[in-house]
Amino acid sequence: MDKEVVLENEYITVWYYPQKKIVHHEFHKFTSGKTFQDALSAGAAILEKNRAQKWLSDDRKNTVIGKDDMQWTKTVWRPRVIKAGWKYWALVLPEKVIGQMVMKRIIKEYADTGVTVEIFSDPDKAMKWLEAQ
Repeated sequence: MDKEVVLENEYITVWYYPQKKIVHHEFHKFTSGKTFQDALSAGAAILEKNRAQKWLSDDRKNTVIGKDDMQWTKTVWRPRVIKAGWKYWALVLPEKVIGQMVMKRIIKEYADTGVTVEIFSDPDKAMKWLEAQ
């Protein structure tokens, strides 16, 4: 499957799979602030431009989302991606338990907006699920 690199740095990579219309990010280490927001914004722009509906979040190497980033995702990013038509989210949970707990709370908020969320420990299985949607 072809993929395009949308953004890449030492903290995170964002890809887009044009045939399947899937946005995919992978954290390489904990990130926050501008780096975190720029990466998610790059993915949001791809959703908007391509009318994609699927996103794979590989968050194994991220720890926890800080208060400021959490507020930004709620007030800026989430409304943007919901408006763009995001429907399916395959989430590979952080390795650390604290990160898992935070993400599980966030999942409910997205499910309440109509996003179908599935949790995975393996990004390959997450991708297969998204491809089937």
